[in-house]
Amino acid sequence: MFKLKAICFIAICAASLSLKAQTARQPVKPLAQLQQEFVDLRFGMFIHFNIPTYMDQDWADPDALPTIFNPKKLNCDQWAKAAKSANMTYGCITTKHHSGFCIWDTKTTDYNVMNSPLKKDVVKEYTDAFRANGLKVFLYYSILDTHHRLRPNMITPKHIDMVKAQITELMTKYGEISALIIDGWDAPWSRISYDDVPFEEIYTLVKSLQPNCLVMDLNGAKYPAEGMYFTDIKTYEMGAGQRVSTKDNHMPAIACLPLQANWFWETSHPTTPVKEPAKLVNDILKPLNNVDCNFILNVAPNRDGLFDDNALAALKEIGKLWKNEGPVAKLSTLDAPIISSNIAKNQPASASWSDDSAIMDFANDDDFHSSWVSNPTVKNPWYEIDFKKDQALNTIVIAEEKPNISHYRLEYYLNGSWKPLFDGDNANKIKVHRFDRVWAGKVRISIDKADHQVSIAEFQVYNERR
Repeated sequence: MFKLKAICFIAICAASLSLKAQTARQPVKPLAQLQQEFVDLRFGMFIHFNIPTYMDQDWADPDALPTIFNPKKLNCDQWAKAAKSANMTYGCITTKHHSGFCIWDTKTTDYNVMNSPLKKDVVKEYTDAFRANGLKVFLYYSILDTHHRLRPNMITPKHIDMVKAQITELMTKYGEISALIIDGWDAPWSRISYDDVPFEEIYTLVKSLQPNCLVMDLNGAKYPAEGMYFTDIKTYEMGAGQRVSTKDNHMPAIACLPLQANWFWETSHPTTPVKEPAKLVNDILKPLNNVDCNFILNVAPNRDGLFDDNALAALKEIGKLWKNEGPVAKLSTLDAPIISSNIAKNQPASASWSDDSAIMDFANDDDFHSSWVSNPTVKNPWYEIDFKKDQALNTIVIAEEKPNISHYRLEYYLNGSWKPLFDGDNANKIKVHRFDRVWAGKVRISIDKADHQVSIAEFQVYNERR
């Protein structure tokens, strides 16, 4: 553990000096500007390339030896030129996938590319090649790590030190990183919560090292489309059935899909037809771009480290059918993302009379598909969280499954009396309230006006770092 902490501390100190020089050259941009620039990019390339490439699997054996990773003809310039042929604007490579193998020269673990026959930093090869071809650079990183046993019920402080040290390396060794796509957090298949590995700490670390780097969590599907929870960009994995609304999306978003049959290369890929370019362009790329959604298409390199001929041909065809028409319409004004732990989750709750079984406990169970529903006979419903002791807080979010609340009051309880926080109108489905930090033993909402029966999916309370 000491070694990991030392590596992380030294890297952060060195990075802070580098950061001062970087920010002197390049001003820190507001998040809204970064989100706008991202959707304006429109189309990019995902590159799943790691130990699974050599196993005919998307999820590799966590104990597979580094010796199997041997791309003898590795050519990242070929990848970049293929991306350019499709009129893509950026790339994103899997620096570490779920089985924990690192394809950069990391000091945090021996399970890395320098102990493979290649003995070459693939992340550096990729970043150099894509920049040389005028493409922006994104990185992918998995929190779930089955090789290092970073799994549910096994997470230790040493694991968190490792994550911080690895992300510090990625954010300081390869120049400007426009986005970090993180996977394996808060997903049904990973079961690693934002508290198990503290999201706010990791997010803050990334921003401290690269202020203009967008952080995208690839597993935000459980959160409402109208709210920005634990990500700077809404994410949709289309292969898992996640779909952005092509009618009324107003959030900066990204959707991903593989060109081939799988995310990682398999031996069947060279002879299996890839997805039809015309359908990708007309049925996916264009409709997504029309609703502020960037499309990232995965192309898997083979075991030599090259793209197959059928993939190269498809990318060229896409480039004939589609051109980047430039910036999209200006994005709507958005609240800053929620990145903190919800201190109201599973706390004792009280409320006015509920409608049958839709009792108050459904409004703070971390499930947006269940709700506390007020009995229709109650004229002025209320809902309350009891912390059992005074807590510091500075943000309250009310998420409605079926929005109907318009005018309401928020209050906090301290020293025997209720004190006001908000009294007004807000018809948004996700109602975000940020205020100066207060201490409170309880918080409550009192509803004065709603156009039909009141329901609250989640009543959330946060003490954000600011």
